Amino acid sequence: MSGTAGFTVDFVSVGEASVVLPLAPGISLPTHNHPQHQLAWARDGPLSIGVGAARWVVQRSRALWIPGGVDHAVVPHLNSSMISLYFEPESCPLRWTAPTVVDATGLVGPLLSHLAELGADDAEHRTRVMAVLWDLMKPLSVATIATILPADPLALRVALAIRRDPADPRDLPEWGREVGASARTLSRRFRAETGVGFGYWRTCERLNAALPLLGAGEPVARVARAVGYQNASAFVTAFRREVGATPAAYFGRGGVPSVSARSTVPDPVTDPGPAAASRARDRS
Repeated sequence: MSGTAGFTVDFVSVGEASVVLPLAPGISLPTHNHPQHQLAWARDGPLSIGVGAARWVVQRSRALWIPGGVDHAVVPHLNSSMISLYFEPESCPLRWTAPTVVDATGLVGPLLSHLAELGADDAEHRTRVMAVLWDLMKPLSVATIATILPADPLALRVALAIRRDPADPRDLPEWGREVGASARTLSRRFRAETGVGFGYWRTCERLNAALPLLGAGEPVARVARAVGYQNASAFVTAFRREVGATPAAYFGRGGVPSVSARSTVPDPVTDPGPAAASRARDRS
């Protein structure tokens, strides 16, 4: 596997290869690509996979299909064990041309673990297991959470500070004093360069910061406080409004079907995302 930042992984000499990588917080895989399709799954601990401006949270209940040739990076949030399966495009029955979230509940997760344990001498058995996996792989519906960084240097300083500490409670006048700009100037620049108002942008950034914490099984109340909400109720309301499901439903807990989401840069005109009417109230 070749990488754009000097990162390489050697494949075993079989048609479909499996790689298991233990990942610790702070030990990320830089942006890279490879001609093979990849199915990535986190058996232990959540991790984020970035593809361009989009980020997906991968954990036990979901895997991510990454088409061959697509640049991507991996960032673990806890000690994680990432299982990746690689497939040569010409022998792969799937024709998904974009990153796709896959339901990893039921038999899919155990099958991925089993495939990762097979050696180079198990090609025939691997083929039989893969036939079952192909039949079980189902894409999950995807909602969007907008997070795009502004280009203006002053607005960018504010955005990066919030990304480092989403619980920071400062409003635009306070941020203006911090970076040397008026609140009105910052407001205009956020809206012009991200397509949404500062308050809505911060809400989305807080929800993005919450995803890996929720994926790690942290209690909702603790996650809410960690990303800047005074109570769990307000957090759950914001989460449901943007994602279309409660945190429990999003991660498939409590017997509720899992709903997948990613953060991306939507077109503010043609791709307003779910709950557009509710979002409009926040875009100020």
